[in-house]
Amino acid sequence: MTQAEIKLCSLLLQEHFGEIVEKIGVHLIRTGSQPIRVIVHDTGTSLDQVKKALCVLIQHNLVIYQVYRRGMVEYEAQCSRVLRMLRYPRYIYTAKTLYNDTGELIVEELLLNGKMTMSDLVKKVADRLTETMEDGKTMDYAEVSSTFVRLADTHFVQRCPLVHVTENSDPGPLPPAPTLVINEKDMYLVPKLSLIGKGKRRRSSEDDATGEPKAKKPKHTTDNKEPTPDDGIYWQANLDRFHQHFRDQAIVSAVANRMDQTSSEIVRTMLRMSEVTTRSSAPFTQPLSSNEIFRSLPVGYNISKQILDQYLTLLADDPLEFVGKSGDSGGGMYIINLHKALGSLARASLESVVQERFGSRCARIFRLVLQKKHLEQKQVEDFAMIPAKEAKDMLYKMLSENFISLQEIPKTPDHAPSRTFYLYTVNILSAARMLLHRCYKSIANLIERRQFETKENKLDASEIQVDETIFLLESYIESTMKRQ
Repeated sequence: MTQAEIKLCSLLLQEHFGEIVEKIGVHLIRTGSQPIRVIVHDTGTSLDQVKKALCVLIQHNLVIYQVYRRGMVEYEAQCSRVLRMLRYPRYIYTAKTLYNDTGELIVEELLLNGKMTMSDLVKKVADRLTETMEDGKTMDYAEVSSTFVRLADTHFVQRCPLVHVTENSDPGPLPPAPTLVINEKDMYLVPKLSLIGKGKRRRSSEDDATGEPKAKKPKHTTDNKEPTPDDGIYWQANLDRFHQHFRDQAIVSAVANRMDQTSSEIVRTMLRMSEVTTRSSAPFTQPLSSNEIFRSLPVGYNISKQILDQYLTLLADDPLEFVGKSGDSGGGMYIINLHKALGSLARASLESVVQERFGSRCARIFRLVLQKKHLEQKQVEDFAMIPAKEAKDMLYKMLSENFISLQEIPKTPDHAPSRTFYLYTVNILSAARMLLHRCYKSIANLIERRQFETKENKLDASEIQVDETIFLLESYIESTMKRQ
């Protein structure tokens, strides 16, 4: 955990939840897993405030707990999950793009509240939509429920783990902390609810404009209120599924830029067919036959089966290897190599940064070293057709910034410089981590600057743009580490 990440987590927690939650969250990020009495002692915060802060952090999946021997409960911050708060606007915008205003508000409410039951969520969203409608119009609960079901079917929302209930009639003493479990096949199972009603508007204050005191209304007791059928079944946004969608969109865009719109539409169709059947962390999609892909192309997309096969062959033969052929049955079986696609996107981000930071000649050298893997300085000068002095200066600039590295290969055990090869190379994983660290630092600076500025929305677009680079680099690093 770098200082840049800790600083960014601190800014995000303070912006979303306030100083007390930020203080407890950052303390756990710095120290690791700790019991509540140690948190109280080390932070100098009252027990009541620590408990409330932990409840907020657990509600939003930012802290997890674990029960150890002798009933000791320790709490641990999830730094990676805290950093995901950067992406909240992007999650919400994606839901709006795919499922209109209703989907946008469903995801927004889940992100704002952490976890909610379906019935409470539907009513809240219906009320918010009704507020934006013309007078006399209201949003029906059934319409909101329908959008929620679509989000669950496509795995953008999922059930939260439930408290494990033992069947023993004599439960004995309660455990110090509940055990939460979830059956994987139930994660996207929507309870059958008959939510009948329409959204309500908040009462206008015009009736009270005369200044007359409001008449007291009799209080209605809610003690006998019956629980809803989905009481205890909570839902949350499935961030991994959103990340899968972002990755797929980046791959489709890369194919469109490299080839053409038809190729990108074929790849989009393959990714759409695999979005629920392929895990978000899988290195490649499930094999799809040419016949299946042809049947799944968008309605009105008029290309023949023969042309589709030609495009698939062209994609499979492309040096980037986004698409691979895995068999010949069903007209040919094809996969999308997600790991190689993420690697290509990460390389493109690195090349773009090098060009912006050092200029086009440095970018040429960087691409050359990437392509050739290992090069001596004289080889760089010859291949790049750049004078020796300039090439040397550019190589050392990139070396000092950790975009490229120098590998020593001695001819003799004494490592004498005159008998040693010095090869320039690009360690993509190391360079990606370095750039990711700089992106975290940049976003922290942007947030601080935005807070300083009087105009709230001045730098929001910059934060979102840097986060797009963070997402690509994180995805590539995670995919690479899983394959090692």
